[in-house]
Amino acid sequence: MTDTRPITLLIAALGGEGGGVLTDWIVSAAHSSGLPVQSTSIPGVAQRTGATTYYVEIYPVPRSELGGRRPVLALSPGVGDVDLVVASELLEAGRAIANGFVTAERTLLIASVSRVYLTVEKMQMGDGRYDAERLAKAAAQNAKEHLLFDMEAAAKQAGAIVNSVMLGAIAASGRLPIPAEAFETAIREDGKAVESNLRGFRAGMAAARDKLPAIIRHSDKRPAKPTLRDLEAETAALPEPARSIVVEGVRRLVAYQDAAYARLYLDRLKLFIDARVLAETARHLAVRMSFEDVIRVAEAKIDPARFRRIEGEIGAKDQPYVVTEFLKPGIEELCQVLPPRLARAILAYSEKRGWLGTVYFGMELTTTTVWGYLRFWALAKLHRFRPKSWRYHEEQIAIEAWLARVAAAAKLSPELAREVAECARLIKGYGDTWKRGAANYATIEARLIAPVLEGRIGLCAGIDAIASARTAALLDPEGEGLGKALAAIEAQVSLPLAAE
Repeated sequence: MTDTRPITLLIAALGGEGGGVLTDWIVSAAHSSGLPVQSTSIPGVAQRTGATTYYVEIYPVPRSELGGRRPVLALSPGVGDVDLVVASELLEAGRAIANGFVTAERTLLIASVSRVYLTVEKMQMGDGRYDAERLAKAAAQNAKEHLLFDMEAAAKQAGAIVNSVMLGAIAASGRLPIPAEAFETAIREDGKAVESNLRGFRAGMAAARDKLPAIIRHSDKRPAKPTLRDLEAETAALPEPARSIVVEGVRRLVAYQDAAYARLYLDRLKLFIDARVLAETARHLAVRMSFEDVIRVAEAKIDPARFRRIEGEIGAKDQPYVVTEFLKPGIEELCQVLPPRLARAILAYSEKRGWLGTVYFGMELTTTTVWGYLRFWALAKLHRFRPKSWRYHEEQIAIEAWLARVAAAAKLSPELAREVAECARLIKGYGDTWKRGAANYATIEARLIAPVLEGRIGLCAGIDAIASARTAALLDPEGEGLGKALAAIEAQVSLPLAAE
């Protein structure tokens, strides 16, 4: 145990922002993950309804692996010894820096750029506000990594309190050995304002992920540019047939994006130990991570192999021919390549006006002409900017949530985990096809997967029910068959409960 140190977290919040509830969520999620955890709070008196700090230490080794031993956890933070500092307000982040809790050697600082002004700031005859740019510069200079965004705005947009947004940012950072699913479960078990808190949590995750690539680039935990050979070598210890599947997944994702993206694929698979669960999850994860966006569609349209196939099918070798693409993108497809913030603004406005699902832009492009080919070529060249696009960020959040479900199922049964992993088959394509598949998955997740994981449906019955519902959804993507199947399943499941 002396070789492993606790993960230390310091939270700085103002009165009325739910800092205590946030701490309780973290402690509950750690407990459910089997990790030793301890928390304390230090109430403070300030001129903005009171400033309070909360300190949490989590030992990153499950209790089941400690052989009855108990780690010694501290009650208060030590200067220079905090791994993660989270502040709901920019000046509170400045206080943590001034007190020595944020260091360039260790600390990730997550803070809101919003301000709640001090009385002394408001009293000034002129502009008495502290310089926000100076505070942001201090965060950049004193923290090893920093993540700043407007938590207050994210909370208002989600109709939530800022503490749930802070929890989402903590989950997105990946610095705690706790899956996002465990945090969501903690919110549900708390039983207070569950829906709004879940919206805030997911908004915090989404907003934090917009900033995460910059943090990842500056992290020294991984090689900056892994090669395909390096990644393939890492799979040597995996059991067959999982290894062959993982190798193909790595190659697919290097071709789809780059080696760093394939590195993320391998890291995500570290959650799974059982060979059969690993193989099934690896298969579907590779497909989900190489999702069909407009960039990939453009690449496919101008792929030389496609032109050779067309030539062979029509017998046009050494003969001129014309290929015309008929496209009908909607607003969501057009927003896929935009930055997340801009895309969300356009989509929110379009939804308000009733344009989503009703407004499409029909076009015909001839890829055998210079102009038509160049338009697809230019779109395909956005490949390098894909990690900054709205569709990429939405997919990564959905993938993490799905993986958390598979991991939670694996703790109960390998068979259940494989059935949950198989549900990824529903999510494919783009446009309306992708929307229907994602909606069907969400329905199965809410009405079957979550109840099974929470013990409201028996394990054996749940495994069969998920498989049946998935099959119904695949046979009838429109959802009618799935609805009938779910009604029949829920009627059968309710009979034993009523008898009891």
